[in-house]
Amino acid sequence: MTGRSGPTEEWQPVCRLAELEVARGVTALVHGQAIAIFRGPDDEVYALGNHDPFAKAGGSGIAKGIVGVRDAVPFVASPAHKHAFDLRTGRCLEDAHVMVPAYDVRVVEGVVLVGHRKVDAA
Repeated sequence: MTGRSGPTEEWQPVCRLAELEVARGVTALVHGQAIAIFRGPDDEVYALGNHDPFAKAGGSGIAKGIVGVRDAVPFVASPAHKHAFDLRTGRCLEDAHVMVPAYDVRVVEGVVLVGHRKVDAA
């Protein structure tokens, strides 16, 4: 929870929760950015920037990656280089200096809403 209760434009509806497959990524254009959205087995929904920082131009987005859990950390492994990114923070599990943007997500009445980019607390 961000603590912000500003205008509803801050939260962009993307799809219904029921339309997301568990452990599969989908892409959406949110606030002008390509976003990868994932649904975990516990119905938690995550949103990351859909670009692999290790891939050269034209590489696959991380929405096509493999979703899993490592040491209780939900992650997506990039399809090209298999680097794992924490679905909650966007931080690379193999290289803490590398990350992809993570976005606030909430589900209201079965609709997935994506908010603004999370601020890195580190």
